[in-house]
Amino acid sequence: MLAEQRARAILQQLSQHQTVSVADLCQSTGASEATIRRDLTALARQGRLVKIHGGATSLEEEEFLAREPDLATKQRYSREKERIARYAAGLVGEDDVVFLDTGTTVLHIADHLKGSKALFVTSSIDLAGQLTGHGLLVYVLGGALKVGTVDIVGAEALDALRRYNFTKAFLGVSGVSVNQGFTTPDPEAAALKILAASKAQSVYVLADSSKFGRVTAATILPLEEARIITDKLPDRKYLDSTDIVAV
Repeated sequence: MLAEQRARAILQQLSQHQTVSVADLCQSTGASEATIRRDLTALARQGRLVKIHGGATSLEEEEFLAREPDLATKQRYSREKERIARYAAGLVGEDDVVFLDTGTTVLHIADHLKGSKALFVTSSIDLAGQLTGHGLLVYVLGGALKVGTVDIVGAEALDALRRYNFTKAFLGVSGVSVNQGFTTPDPEAAALKILAASKAQSVYVLADSSKFGRVTAATILPLEEARIITDKLPDRKYLDSTDIVAV
């Protein structure tokens, strides 16, 4: 089978199954693993598929969000976000130093941390208030208050964050994409999330199922650099990029 014929066969299988393995492609085309991998690399460079470990996935039909969702949109999936937050809180040990990001899903975590002996650092004024209300040890980053959300961003917040090291970081995101990774609409917020992740031993993204297949303006991390906690996995292809827990 010629290279162009193999390419057509690969793309046809992707259109039917969304994700294909190298082994399956070898069987269907009669080509060697090395040949199929070269074909996948060439097709990925042409922007016709996404190459993943052990195979390929079709290009996502992604929804691009140019602006941050309004409050009503953010408050959707409240029961799902509650389940995600409860599971995340269960990962926090007494000796942990934890960064808690902004976002409605992360905000739900406070009620499940009552009695925790861990140390918490956050850029969310609302979350800090809830945590201190439960008698927890909390440090709040200094910096500029973001209009509308009362979250802390900017150069002063980044300088403050550099002084910490974390055992765990829990991040909120607006989009989860195989191609673009974890994204958020605000570049300043993205800078804070990126730095927090770089200072943590373990990074968890709390994302309800509506976030999958979405892309916003600023990339935070590629999928492989954080584990995902979600309520439901819309497509198993994300498992080729990272560990995911659906609660």
